[in-house]
Amino acid sequence: MTAPDPATQPRAFLEHLYQAAVLRALPLHTMAGFLPPPPKGRTIVLGAGKAGGSMAQAVEALWPADAPLQGLVVTRYHHIPPRPAGLAQRLELVEASHPVPDAAGQDAAQRILAMTQGLTADDLVLCLISGGGSALLTLPAEGLTLEDKQRINRDLLNSGANIGEMNCVRKHLSRIKGGRLAAACAPARVVTLTISDVPGDDPSVIASGPTVADATSCADALAILQRYGIAVPGGIMRLLEQGALETPKPGDRAFDGHQVHLIATPQQSLEAAAAAARAAGIDAHILSDEMEGESREVGKVHAALARAVAQRGQPFGKPCVILSGGETTVTVKKRAEGAPKGRGGRAGEFCLGLAQALQGQPHVWALAADTDGIDGVEDNAGAFVAPDTLARAQVLGMKASAFLDRNDAYGWFSALGDLVVTGPTHTNVNDFRAMLVL
Repeated sequence: MTAPDPATQPRAFLEHLYQAAVLRALPLHTMAGFLPPPPKGRTIVLGAGKAGGSMAQAVEALWPADAPLQGLVVTRYHHIPPRPAGLAQRLELVEASHPVPDAAGQDAAQRILAMTQGLTADDLVLCLISGGGSALLTLPAEGLTLEDKQRINRDLLNSGANIGEMNCVRKHLSRIKGGRLAAACAPARVVTLTISDVPGDDPSVIASGPTVADATSCADALAILQRYGIAVPGGIMRLLEQGALETPKPGDRAFDGHQVHLIATPQQSLEAAAAAARAAGIDAHILSDEMEGESREVGKVHAALARAVAQRGQPFGKPCVILSGGETTVTVKKRAEGAPKGRGGRAGEFCLGLAQALQGQPHVWALAADTDGIDGVEDNAGAFVAPDTLARAQVLGMKASAFLDRNDAYGWFSALGDLVVTGPTHTNVNDFRAMLVL
């Protein structure tokens, strides 16, 4: 597809780069080389994640038509893609809540765990894992209720903890995550196909690694809970202190013969966006696919870099596109009773911090969006920033600092008409950020 002219259509150009990144991560384009041959026995497909629907459809399209196939995959509500004409449905797809788990996710996890019963060494379990699986595949540890898990999940999401910290806790409070699903599949062979949405692409962190050995400990989980002031029931606290909720570790024989394949990663998508920019005659620079930290602070750092390029041509020459990925965090501030409630996610808060720090810098545009098409729990993927963003907000009487104070990036960009709305993309390789400097 021909790229829009960046000089006359900067927003459309940045959206073109975002679409190139998403396209690179779609399972049907990436899965074929990683599928094992059909086994002597049964093939059971189990999975969870925001990309679960498209991953399941890719397996259905690529698996030999004469080879038996059955299984269950859970994805987020409204994330099952339209079924291509002529594609027979061979796998069951169900939907559940994300980022806070619900009873539908718990029921799906129970059914998935039940499907591991009676497997033999002749059977193959094909596990389809993508970001979001931690919430979608919820099966609380003994002594923990679904309501407990929901509250702990909310507290983690609002705490500012990074994805590795959150998933360490989730693993130790679960009966299916942290390698426990793979252990339940024994003696069958397990092949995990995963789409990375975490910095570093560690399969044990993606969706809390249900089929991957876990190197973290109960003590680690306990320390994280204490660091962020997150309460758990007293009985669970004692079990963590005793190490009674430990996960299967590296070297455990339960993982013998298992394989894990990363079929799509954030870096690959950033490289696809960079290639699309260069094809349009714009130099592209990838900062990192592993950026973490408070979203607004990461926005400020990006703004400083963009201003240096715009004003001094350092460290990159103009025109150029600057790309980054990773998973930032938003620490939601406590509000007084009756105070306006903010809306927004990581991408929006990054853009608001970026716009504030750019100070209306001429010739700089930016777009940040979640590659799953959903920024947090809202209906937008992210937001767009232009040189006149602050000026247009001032006309409307909107102060960036006030909206940041209540974590209301959605409200800010909605009023400006600068939300980026794509709908679910059916994949997930984390945050995408692009700055265009002309």
